[in-house]
Amino acid sequence: NCNGDLLVLLNAVEDKYNHCPTTCTSINSPEIIINEYAQIQLQDMVQKLRERTATYKEKVTNPIISSPEVSPTASPAAKEEKKEEKKEESKPEEKPSSTVKKRSAKEYMKKFKLPETIDPFIDRRYIMWLFLVTVAYNWNCWFIPLRLVFPVQTSSNIIYWIAVDVLSDICYICDLLLFQPRVQFVRGGDIIVSKNRKKELRTLKPSGLVIPFDVLYIIFGFSTIFRANKIMKPLTFFEFNDKLEAIMDKAYIYRVIRTIGYLLFALHINACIYYWASAYEGLGSTKWVYDGEGNMYLRCYYWAVRTLITIGGLPEPVTLFEVIFQLMNFFIGVFVFSGLIGQMRDIIGAATAGQNYYRACMDDTVDYMNTYTIPWLVQNRVRTWYEYTWDSQGMLDESELLEQMPGKMQLDIATDVNFAIVRKVDLFKECESQMICDMLLKLKSIVYLPGDFVCKKGEIGREMYIIKQGEVQVLGGPDGTKVLVTLKAGAVFGEISLLAASGGNRRTANVIAHGFANLFILDKKTLNEILVHYPESERHLRKKGKYVFLMSMCRKNIAMLSPMIHYCILPGY
Repeated sequence: NCNGDLLVLLNAVEDKYNHCPTTCTSINSPEIIINEYAQIQLQDMVQKLRERTATYKEKVTNPIISSPEVSPTASPAAKEEKKEEKKEESKPEEKPSSTVKKRSAKEYMKKFKLPETIDPFIDRRYIMWLFLVTVAYNWNCWFIPLRLVFPVQTSSNIIYWIAVDVLSDICYICDLLLFQPRVQFVRGGDIIVSKNRKKELRTLKPSGLVIPFDVLYIIFGFSTIFRANKIMKPLTFFEFNDKLEAIMDKAYIYRVIRTIGYLLFALHINACIYYWASAYEGLGSTKWVYDGEGNMYLRCYYWAVRTLITIGGLPEPVTLFEVIFQLMNFFIGVFVFSGLIGQMRDIIGAATAGQNYYRACMDDTVDYMNTYTIPWLVQNRVRTWYEYTWDSQGMLDESELLEQMPGKMQLDIATDVNFAIVRKVDLFKECESQMICDMLLKLKSIVYLPGDFVCKKGEIGREMYIIKQGEVQVLGGPDGTKVLVTLKAGAVFGEISLLAASGGNRRTANVIAHGFANLFILDKKTLNEILVHYPESERHLRKKGKYVFLMSMCRKNIAMLSPMIHYCILPGY
């Protein structure tokens, strides 16, 4: 019965589609078409509906495709399963906050997870770890001699000394077992990353410093001499200094602080040795030794300062031991102090090397101008150029710095500094990126002072200009003093001198620097050498140059015919 009713319904639908007014036409009247495209779409839609109705009709009438049997009812077990599924679906969903917290905690812990390999040159976490190891190393270097000589380690505070010693030993062990096996190194030009190759090729660092000689405290008592092996880790200290200086902007400040630390440490060791000599001779036995009064460390340190720096004014030694000790102390102190003074001189000289070079160049230039009696107006402009260039760039010629680097590094630096500026220029927007990168290496940066002429009207143009910083003004009018337009950073002018055919390389206006202006200059010969390797970019630039040249000529002619219309004719256009 259901199939019969469905068949009747489908027949009715088919009759309705057959008598659709959108497709029916009168026999005597012509077909009215409002929109040909809409008519085709309606006919296609009716045809698809007819096919769909025929398909359903076939399924109903065909006993193979459609069976008249009633669908079997679900079993009781299946009904129970469906009920359980509905109950589970009806349960409120768990708040995802816990999972989010777990995920965020895992992601947070991943930041502290040690990587499989560590690049010692760029990984800041490795530098922070070296700082911790350096602190542990300085603890041992400063306090092992102090505890060994001065009676500062007593039974009441021994637990605190041991606690800090254990922390420093943990730093040493973690550095030897966790960090150093992961550090990359270079062998024969190859960067060794694999742990297996590291074990095969890398020379193991001395591991005697982690041997726990402290356990001998149980047999011989608490003596700091058993921790003397902890001082044998100077390589980590020097590595930390090198890495830290490499990332600091003003490394000379740290060098000065480090040199002062060397001096203080030398005085510290001398004070410890003096107290040991006084205890060996007997405290207060002579005028030369420490008398045991006051703060023992400060008194000994004061003696070390006056002796090592050769200030003098101390009691004369009495015994033979005291005389020999004082002679050796003076002898070593002269070398140590002179070495530190020389190192401080080198640090200050390196910090002021650039300023000294600037002063020398400026003095030579002033002497040259005075020799040839250059007018004071020109001399003042030269001094102004030197001062502004040095203050803004920190150097007089950037090319001298880049010439020391390989070509690839020069390209990387030029791309990072100037690529964004050149890429914004409309003339180069459709050019290849590699062509722009090659052009960046050929650009010359020149600073113009306020009022300097960048180019003059009527002169032959052989360069193109890109404004890197500052502004320039285009002058025109009857007397050539009217400001037609002000060009800012990122603007380009003079490109027709490089791209147009003969006759288009004459400057059409005066251009002066409005304030200090830093411009990139590209000459015609250099651009042609670059475009040889990029024919697509060359065609684009030539086409652009012809278009700009024709537009400039049209503007010039219109301006001559109609003086009331003011057009800005840029130099090179």
